[in-house]
Amino acid sequence: MIKAGIIGATGYAGGELVRILLGHKNVEIKWFGSRSYIDKKYAEVYQNMFEIVEDTCLDDNLNELAKQVDVIFTATPQGYLSSILTEDILKQVKIVDLSADYRIKDVATYEKWYKIEHKSPQFIEEAVYGLCEVNREKVKGARLVANPGCYTTCSILTAYPLVKEGLIDPDTLIIDAKSGTSGAGRGAKVPNLYCEVNENIKAYGVTTHRHTPEIEEQLGYAAGKEIVVNFTPHLVPMNRGILATEYASLNKVKQSDGSMDYPTYEQIKAAYDKYYADEKFVRVLPKDVCPETKWVEGSNYVDVNFKIDERTHRVIMMGALDNLVKGAAGQAVQNMNLLFGEKESEGLELVPMFP
Repeated sequence: MIKAGIIGATGYAGGELVRILLGHKNVEIKWFGSRSYIDKKYAEVYQNMFEIVEDTCLDDNLNELAKQVDVIFTATPQGYLSSILTEDILKQVKIVDLSADYRIKDVATYEKWYKIEHKSPQFIEEAVYGLCEVNREKVKGARLVANPGCYTTCSILTAYPLVKEGLIDPDTLIIDAKSGTSGAGRGAKVPNLYCEVNENIKAYGVTTHRHTPEIEEQLGYAAGKEIVVNFTPHLVPMNRGILATEYASLNKVKQSDGSMDYPTYEQIKAAYDKYYADEKFVRVLPKDVCPETKWVEGSNYVDVNFKIDERTHRVIMMGALDNLVKGAAGQAVQNMNLLFGEKESEGLELVPMFP
């Protein structure tokens, strides 16, 4: 059995980690860490766990936790793990970090966008960006996995095949994304109150959202060069889900007759199939079927598709996922499975919930 500890077990992502790991046949949760609820029974915080979890919430003593478990999930605010991580801890345990502390390779970029000092930059280079569909082999040998952000997972996977194959100009990429309110976390904030969110939709973090450099860095690796994108997130009045709609100019490519022309539907579909045909959790939808958040809710699936605008020679790419599962906890478990040689989908074969 894999012994697991969760720091931040009473946040939304932490709670989802608990739900998923309880269904994993080879994992035992040994530590329910929560600074806000120390000594309180976990099932009193999340009553859906009544008579399922009998444990009491513990503190966030990472040094002690590292001695007791095989893997630690840190579902914590930015800056937490980087302020306490040491080589001694990493020698004892593997860590899957759900914060942004080790996602961005350039320290100056991280500090610019997150407005905090990085306390342990010595671990950034070895941290593996845990987007399994792209970095699967690197994840398998890692000690420290940087679990991708929710917006970034959706945004990257939606555009990755076309960027990688050179079918679009990545510098023309515009990403318009919507998220349910759980993406903002469980903390009490006035902008997230019911009366503020209900019957409303709003853009936020316009030109400044912290997932922007993460998207640019990872798609830049696919493009083989630095790229710049426009990313605008929106808050919508639903609990879960992310929908990304992305726009980019098509590049002319060589056709079978030797001429150069814009790619056809079949050429673009072939690019998606090249990268995702064998991927359990990325579903490329049939022609003209647009992804919807309700068809991935509660699951680790990402639904993607595209539509060519012949008039403007642009392509509209679309992706949908559950921000708490594939966008956070599910992806973290997927990474854990790779770290320990488990079947990658173990504990994650969750049928999307409807209605």
